[in-house]
Amino acid sequence: MARWRRTLYETIFEAETRAGKTFDVLLLVAIVLSVLVVILESVNSLDARFAVQFDAVEWAFTLLFTIEYALRIVSVDRPLRYIFSFFGIVDLLSILPMYLAAIFGHGHEVMVIRSLRLLRMFRLFGMGRMLSEGSALARAVLASRDKIVVFLSVVLIAVVIVGAAIYAIEGEDSGFTSIPEAMYWAVVTMTTVGYGDIAPETWFGKFLASVMMVLGYSLIVVPTGIVTTEVVRAHGVSTRTCSGCLKVGHDADALHCKFCGGKLSEPGTG
Repeated sequence: MARWRRTLYETIFEAETRAGKTFDVLLLVAIVLSVLVVILESVNSLDARFAVQFDAVEWAFTLLFTIEYALRIVSVDRPLRYIFSFFGIVDLLSILPMYLAAIFGHGHEVMVIRSLRLLRMFRLFGMGRMLSEGSALARAVLASRDKIVVFLSVVLIAVVIVGAAIYAIEGEDSGFTSIPEAMYWAVVTMTTVGYGDIAPETWFGKFLASVMMVLGYSLIVVPTGIVTTEVVRAHGVSTRTCSGCLKVGHDADALHCKFCGGKLSEPGTG
């Protein structure tokens, strides 16, 4: 990697360097301000008075984020990996609506997606521990996927059975006009939301609803227990990003990426 690209990469991606922290702090300020403008623009009275100013500020932020997006692509070894990464897609979505609005009209409301870019705060201010905990949780969910699928299958089966049963018991007179409508009621009841738009009227229907509510409360703890058993806490994880594969979660003293073997920047440099 050329020296200027390495410097650019460390500034844009390395939150542990001084230049990287400064860049990310300024970027977060710009993101917050751009989201604030979108929020204020949704107020009709303000939009009527400051529509021109809002558009000018929106275009200024869009051009700023466009330049930043281009610099990110230029600075990495594998541009396509960044483009199709989570943050790469979010970065693209943060600038795309304004250009689409200029061509097709409307679309300003979608620009609130810029708020997703605030997730970058986890790479700032020494928040590596939170980043590692998030990675540990993601690994736990992935490791529990078979158990979670079984759990969701049981819930789905219960919804179908109870939905069909309540449809047969209550019928259209109580608002259960079809089995899908009854299944909607079963989902609402099991999750203990209880909108009240549909409710059983017979004693047996009310008994079945009570069973669903109790079952719903019982099932709340199941996903938590499944994931908790798989959680493995990681220690000493750095927030440095590999320039090759753009993955994080390396050991604090690591010199090479444990995912692709690429060379990492020196800890605490910059």
